[in-house]
Amino acid sequence: MGNVINLNRFRKRAEREASAKQADVNRAKFGRTKAERSAEETRTDKAKAHLDQHRIDREEQP
Repeated sequence: MGNVINLNRFRKRAEREASAKQADVNRAKFGRTKAERSAEETRTDKAKAHLDQHRIDREEQP
């Protein structure tokens, strides 16, 4: 007679492996470190400030 196996264990392991693969894909696609996010925010703030400094404000004449 063969050994008794628990199929739930294999099913759950397969689900965990599939979830881990999807997580790796998502990390590569969407993941950025906190330093990268803050650096990007600093660059955009600096660019916005630079554009605002060069803005020409014209008053409308009646």
